[in-house]
Parts: sequence; C-alpha cells; structure tokens
Amino acid sequence: MPHGSDDARKKFILTTTGNFFGTKPSPSLLDSPELNNFLDDGNEFVLSVSRHDSVLHLSNKIDASGDSNEKVLVFFKLHPTVITEDNLHQSLLVSSMLESPINTLYQALRQVYAPLLLKDERWCSAFDPKLAGLLSDLELGLGSVVRQSGAQPSAKRSRTEEDVLGILTPSDEFQYWDDLSESAEKNSMRERATYFTGQFKFIQKEYGGLDGLSMPDVVDLVEQSRDTLDDMWRQTEFEPYPEIRMARLMDVIGGALGRYVQRKLSGLNIFAVPFISVRENMRMGVSICEQWVVACEHLTGQVWKRHAPHPWKGNKHCPQTLHCLAKRLDEVVTLRMVHEKLLRLLPGGKQQALTSDRVFEPFSGLNPLHYNPYTEPLWRAAVAQFERLMAPSEQEVAGRLKSYIADVQDNPQQLLQVFQKHKELIRRPTIGKELQSERETLLARLLDYNKGLKTDFESRCHGGPGDKSGPLIGRNLPEVVNRIVWVQQLIHKIEDSVRIAEALLPELSGFKGFLHFCDDLLEVLRAYEQEQFEDWSRDILSGLADPKSGISNRVMDLDHVDGRLKIQYSDRLVSLLREVRQLSALGFPIPAKIQQASNTADKFYRQAIVLKQVAHFYNTIDQQMIPSQRPMMLSLALAFEQVIKVLHTLMTFLLCLCMHTSGSISQVVTLMNVDLLRHQQRWKDGLQDLRTGFATLEAQGFRCDDMRAWRQHWNHQLYKALEHQYQSGLEALNKNLPEIHIDLTFKQGRLQFRPPFEEVRARYFREMKRFISIPNQFKGVSAQGEELIFSIMIDRNASGFLTIFSKAEDLFSRLQAIQHKFKEWVVLGQVDLENLVEKHLNSVQDWERNFKALKARGKESERLPSSGWGWPGLAVLTQGQVGQTGTCHGEPPAYDQRSGDSQTHTLDHG
Repeated sequence: MPHGSDDARKKFILTTTGNFFGTKPSPSLLDSPELNNFLDDGNEFVLSVSRHDSVLHLSNKIDASGDSNEKVLVFFKLHPTVITEDNLHQSLLVSSMLESPINTLYQALRQVYAPLLLKDERWCSAFDPKLAGLLSDLELGLGSVVRQSGAQPSAKRSRTEEDVLGILTPSDEFQYWDDLSESAEKNSMRERATYFTGQFKFIQKEYGGLDGLSMPDVVDLVEQSRDTLDDMWRQTEFEPYPEIRMARLMDVIGGALGRYVQRKLSGLNIFAVPFISVRENMRMGVSICEQWVVACEHLTGQVWKRHAPHPWKGNKHCPQTLHCLAKRLDEVVTLRMVHEKLLRLLPGGKQQALTSDRVFEPFSGLNPLHYNPYTEPLWRAAVAQFERLMAPSEQEVAGRLKSYIADVQDNPQQLLQVFQKHKELIRRPTIGKELQSERETLLARLLDYNKGLKTDFESRCHGGPGDKSGPLIGRNLPEVVNRIVWVQQLIHKIEDSVRIAEALLPELSGFKGFLHFCDDLLEVLRAYEQEQFEDWSRDILSGLADPKSGISNRVMDLDHVDGRLKIQYSDRLVSLLREVRQLSALGFPIPAKIQQASNTADKFYRQAIVLKQVAHFYNTIDQQMIPSQRPMMLSLALAFEQVIKVLHTLMTFLLCLCMHTSGSISQVVTLMNVDLLRHQQRWKDGLQDLRTGFATLEAQGFRCDDMRAWRQHWNHQLYKALEHQYQSGLEALNKNLPEIHIDLTFKQGRLQFRPPFEEVRARYFREMKRFISIPNQFKGVSAQGEELIFSIMIDRNASGFLTIFSKAEDLFSRLQAIQHKFKEWVVLGQVDLENLVEKHLNSVQDWERNFKALKARGKESERLPSSGWGWPGLAVLTQGQVGQTGTCHGEPPAYDQRSGDSQTHTLDHG
C-alpha cells in the first residue's frame, strides 16, 4: 500500500476538501482513522468533512448540527466496496450541504434533479409517471417547509415572518402566504394571509409566466407590482406587512426582472448588428430595470417614510444587483449611441475608421449582459481600449460641436438644448476636454438660473396665490395645494439642472460650489413645503375641535325660534374634500382624524346639495304666496315640517341598513371560500347569521313583505357562492367522501366482503346523492312561501355527474379486483383434501413434488405484506382510492398446513 502522501485516493479527497473550504488540509488528516475506514472498509459508506474553529474534522457520520454557518462536504459510495485508485471515480459521489439538510435537498431537487428527470426528453420518457408525481410532490412539500421556516428549519426554531432565506423568487413569496392561509393556527393570521394572497393574485400569474411576456408587458407589470406592494404596505385592516419581507420581495422581484431582461437580450449580438435593430430592446431593458429601482427607492425613501400607520423604518432600499445591471445596460446603449453619433458628424471619408468590426473588436468574447465583480475588470479593460480607438474621431467631432455651441452662446435655452442633444458625446473625456470653456459657460448659466429661482421664491413665499408678491395661481387648486405645487415645481427645476450638471460637468472646478448651492436651496424649499402641510394640518385639527368652524357641525338643523331650516354643510367642507384628495395624491400622510372627517364629508356631500335646495324652498315658500293663500297651504307645510323632523330617524335606519349590508357582504364572501363538501356546518352557521340579520331588521320595524326584493337579492348572492363551492365539491367528490372500511373474509367456502359489496355500493352512492341534492334542501334567506331559486343548480351542473359516477364505477371495479387477487389462496379450502391426495399422489415423485410446492407456497405466504402468518385482506374505500391497509388472520395459510397433514396421514396409512 502506498504511503499516505502518495496515496492517490487520499490526495483526491483532501484536495477536493481543500478546494471546497478554501484552506490547506493538515498533513495529519492523511492518517485519520475515519479516512482509512472509509477507503479500506467496504461497509463504511460515508465520509463527512466539516470545519470548526478553522480546523477540518473528518467523520463517518453526518452531524447536522443546525448551525446555519456550517458547511459540510460529504463523500459517499455507490455500493459497498473498498476504494482503489482504479474505481475511485466510478464508486464515489461528492455532495455539499449548506445551511440545512432540508434546504440542500430542496435546492438539489429544484435546480438539478427535477428539471433533469421531468423535463429532459431522454430521462422523462424512461421515468415512471407515478414516481414523477411523487418527486413533484416532494419538491412542493420541501419548498413549503423552507419558505415557512427560512433556510434552516429545526424543531427548536419557531417559524417567524422574518425568516426570508427560503424566498428566492417572487413565486416563493406568493406561495408562502398561500400556504400560511391554510396552515396558520390563528384565524386572524389565516385571514391576513388570505388577504395578502388575494392581493398577489393580480401579479402572480404574470411572474409565473414571465418569459412569455413581451417587454412592453413587463414594463406594465413593473408599474402593477409597484401599486400592489404599495397597497399591501398601506393596508390597515390587518397587521402590517413585515419590513424585512418587503425588502426581500423587492430584491427577488428585481432578480426576476433582471434575469428576464438578460434572457430577452441574450439572443441579440449587441455589438455586431446595426444599432437601430437592438436600440428599442436595449432601451426597454434599461427602462424595466431602472423603473423597478426607482419604484423601490421612491416607496421606501419617501412614500412609506411618511405613512404614519406603518412607516418604513430602515434606510432607502435599492435592489443592488438590478441597479448594477441597469448601469451596465445603459453603458452599452451609450457606447453604441456614441458610435452612431460620431458616424453622423464625421465626413464620409473618415467614417472608415469607425467600422463596427474595428471599434467593437475589444468586446469580442465578452457578454455585456453578464454583470458580476469577476467580469467587471475585463469589461473596464475593453471599454478603455474602445475609448482609445475612438479618440481620434472624437477629437475631430469636438471641433464641430464647438461651432454649434458658439452659434447659440447668447441664448441659454438653445445652449441647453444643444448640450442635451449631444450629451452622450459631451460626456466623452476627449470631447469634454475640448469643450472645457463651453461647459464652464453652461455651469455658470445653470447657476444663474437657479439663483433666479431662489430670488423668485423669496419674493413670493410670503404672499397669497395670485398676488403680486405671492405664488403663481393654479387652476382649481386650494391655497395650501397651490403653494405646495408651486414649490414642488421649483424643486423639480433645480433637480433637473443638478442632473444635467452631474451628467456633463462633474469634474469642473465650480461644480462642487454649484452642487452645494443647489443642496442648500432644495433644503429650504422642502422645509417650506413641509411647513405648509403642517400648518394646514394644525388648522384643520383645530377646526374639527371648534363647533363654530363650519367643519364639524350637523348637516341640517331646524331653528325653533324663527322656524327656518338651516343646512350647515359649509363651503369649508367642500374645500376640505379637495385639499385631502389632492394632498394625498401628492404623497402627504393625512392625519387619521382629518381623513375620517373627509370621508364623512364626502358621504354627505351630494345629499347636502339637494338639502340646500329643499331648505331654500322651505325658507322662502311664504314669500311666494299672498296672505290669503297661506291657509290653503297650511296642512301641507305642517306635513313637510314633520318630514324634516323625522329625517334623523330615517338616517338611523339608513345607517342600520348599511351595517347590515356590510356584514352580509362579508358573510357571503366568507362562504364563497368555505368548502361545502367538508365544512357543511360552517355553511349552516353562516346562513343562520344571515337569517338572524334579517330577523333583527324585522324586529326594528322593517316589514317582512317590504324586504322580499332585498332577500331575493341576497339569495342571488348566495346562489353564486353556493354554485362555486358546489362545482368545486363535484370535482373533488370522489376524493372526499367519508371512509368506508371493508374486511375481505373467507366464509362458507367463498371469499366475501364484510359489509357486503352491495351494501358498500349503496352507502357510497347514498353519500354522493346527499351532496348532489344539497341545492334542493337549500333555502337561503327566503321567507316561508317564497319561491326558491337554488334547485335549478342541479340541472345546470348535471354534466359533472357523468364524471363522478364514472369514477365511482371505476372505484368499485378496483375493489372487486382485490377480491379476485386473493382467490388462488382459498382454492384448497373449497375441496376435500384427503380425497384429492389419495386420487392424485400415486408415486414417490408425486409426493416429493407436492411437498416442494407446499414449501415454496409457504415461503410466498411469508412474503405477503403482513406480520407472521396472515392474509392481507383488509381493504379501505376512501378518498377515491382502494387500498390494502392490514391483514385478516385466519384460514388460508392453514390450508397449506392441512394439505401437508393430509399427505403425511396418507403416507402413514397408505
């Protein structure tokens, strides 16, 4: 045997170990007993390597300690053998384990074995479909465990929503809440998870089939995703969405979008084909990446920071990988655009130096879509070589641009347009250096422009909108909104000038001073913006507490002194509605009390307009009559006055009806999601709650006959919910009927089911009929004697009955097949054994052959799925399946024994 250091087997294992852990194994490991046992003992199957305190440890067992930071490398044998240099690469498998065994197994299945066995045509055709289904089920189950418990589930670890390591794609997050809606212990958690699942439905399908979408569709999906996440963060009906999960969701959505863009652009030879053929796709890819980055930064840096019920506590979040990919794609677009613009500006004779094959040659062999820290140095080197090739042409184009700029030097607006039109070229180091003085002129103009904005702000910030010393007045804008919109316009103008300077003038000596001035001015403008909002909030809250403000009065009142009807829906309330609506659209967090007051004012706005017209008529009707006509109108006037007095009663009834409607809607929506097949009692309870609500209304004074149309309306809503669950129940009926336990017995010389087959069949079809006839028994909220609408549901869904009855017949055919399977085991119980032996056993060979057959039969009996001498005859009819689940101990094996006894007896007395 070779010495340890010369042993190729040990060298292979320790070299692989060193490469995996990034360290040099200790020489002492060459003589490790665990290593020697694994290599030289055919019964030792496993060698695991782990690292503790920077020291490598070998073991012939796998210790899954649950430490998420521990890595384990495992060598294991395909079959029991001694490892030699010849069979080393045929008998050993190598696997690594990170974080937890469950996560490692899940990722191996998901990324390697499931795609290989289920999608590859060569393996898929040879793979048992039943095993394929079990493999898919195993992947789904492991995925659920990983999503629920993070990447490191263990018995001691509680499942919390902060565990996000198992969330690798948007679909993982969607499935997490879907699983939680079924498995959560508390009802409130299930309802919350169901709500989030419902919100994700708007984008779940698109992310599931992302590769099938066009780029414009994905741009729309980005916007839809932003709105969905915003709605989920702002909801107040349930416990807030966890911040750590939201950040993770933003990252995995960014990852999915980035991979989509890479796949869509991977088929394009970006540097070889004409720019016009790839320009739109490239720009669309940049837009997808940048829009999601901007959406995440805007939501977490501004919108959610101001959302008082659930503010974002961390820093502004940016999906960093997607951001870097967007920058790379934008750089590629810029390089191609620079090349195109140089070709346009150069005279025809000099364009030969800029052929695509020549200037883009440094990028051959590089895929610009593959952005990572390892490819970045190669990319930067290629870009530097490209710039060297472009430098002579850029030098000549710089002279042309200088003449263009000189022509518009005295017109700031046209000067800015020239710079923006050729910004890709002006950013080039060579051209930028040639246009140094022109760029300094642009910086000076931008600074003067911003100083003018500052002067304008200072002269107008104290006056009212429309005044000479106030902000410019906007159309249909309340004063506070007008001020805020005005200052936001100034902010946008300054930010635009900063973006231009950052893109074209960053290395100029005056740039830092310009940037400092703009930052100070932006700080002043944003402080003014926030001050306007806070002043408005204080004024409104003060008005809500003051009955004389016109904001919190009763809508209508009857003055008993002068008899005049007063409508107190003030113009201030109308302006409050507009202010709240517009400030919310601008992203300001409206205080809860103001929002509630606005909701109430909005509810009565239309009624108040009508009431003002009624009040005007009531208060001036006496002026429209001559004195002699008044006695004629007295009774009608008194009746009208009585109507006004009972208005409060009418409003009380309306409020009661609104509450009943809200409760009924919630109840019907709940029933829509309650399984009719398995939870019929919950349906009965929900229906009883609805009937109780109608009984309560009747007790409060509503007449039963008057509610006929109202009851019929809710019957139609119940019909929709019932039919939805009825159709779902029909599809799953054969799988969810109650279990029927059946014994297979041998009695009176024949195999029999207990209970009898006919009784089992009758019970099964009786349970089916009970579900099918539910609509006949369903009365909804109808009163006695009213026509029912539910029985027609059976006829409308009759096409589904064929399937369930066909499945039932197939089920009973398989049940009878079980009986047929065991008939051969009871043959000896149906004949006279002694007469049979005497008649057929005549020679020594006959005896020997039959004794051998009995012995073989006995061994076959031992292999039956039972313990000891038993007969697997217990069958269960359940969940649409026929399965053997136990044994019926008794006679069949004894017949073999009796046959042997009969032969022995015949020999003894023959």
